[in-house]
Amino acid sequence: MKTYSINSKILRQLWSIVEETQTSTLLGLNDTDLVKQLLEQIEKQKALNPQETNTLSAYIHSKTLLIRDLAQARLVNC
Repeated sequence: MKTYSINSKILRQLWSIVEETQTSTLLGLNDTDLVKQLLEQIEKQKALNPQETNTLSAYIHSKTLLIRDLAQARLVNC
C-alpha cells in the first residue's frame, strides 16, 4: 500500500481547527462525523484534491483518540 505525506501547512491548519472547535463538538460527534466536520472546516480555507482529502481523512481517523483527549483536557483546565 502506497502512503502519501500530508503537507505541513495543512497539518498545522488541522490542529489549529481542532483547538478552535468547541469541546462539546469534539466530544459529541462519532468518529465519522468528527472527521467530516474537520475536513469541511479545512476545505473552507483550502481546496484539497481527492488524494489530499483521502490522506487527511485517514490521518484524522488515526488521531480521533488524541483529539478527544485534548478536548477532555480543556474541560479539566477550564
